[in-house]
Amino acid sequence: MIRPHDLLWTDNADALIFPGAAPAWATRQCELPLVVRRDLPRDGAIPVGIRGATRAQRAAAWLPPAAVRRRVTPQALVAGLSAASPFADLPPVRALLTLAAQPWRWAWGVTGSCGYALATGLPVMHADSDLDLTVRCPQPVERAALQALAQRLRTLPCRVDMQIETPHGGFALNEWLRDGRVLLKTNGGPYLTDAPWSALQE
Repeated sequence: MIRPHDLLWTDNADALIFPGAAPAWATRQCELPLVVRRDLPRDGAIPVGIRGATRAQRAAAWLPPAAVRRRVTPQALVAGLSAASPFADLPPVRALLTLAAQPWRWAWGVTGSCGYALATGLPVMHADSDLDLTVRCPQPVERAALQALAQRLRTLPCRVDMQIETPHGGFALNEWLRDGRVLLKTNGGPYLTDAPWSALQE
């Protein structure tokens, strides 16, 4: 199953469906991975984001499943991590190596600039970059366990943004612990809830 934050490669940039005119730079970037994003499918096509050479270059599109050549998950990036990585001296990767050596109760992975750098070898993160993580929690998790997880993250050498993934969407760990309610990001759009493991009631 393809999920948000997965990285997809394609050999067919012409298969991409854009909501309007395709940015001139976008098709030149399609030898690099596309990032699965949260949105509704379009005629069965997967919502993806395209990263350009600068932070200002970001585009939304859809990619038909038949055009996917390769897929890498956030979890696979952690499983393939090595201290021999060319980025191993950067704080986000040092933090990631520390976390990878510890036992985990849930499936988890790396996203954001760190994940993209590990997948491509491109220097898109720097010493001050945050470490973005995603944790799959299909069942409700007791608050004490999430507080312990947050405390572990505070000992790392960089700022960590952790998204908790439920069957209905993803939310920020820190927001949940601070407020007891979150902006749950779903394919149909975000909404505020104090029950992120429950489907939105009409």
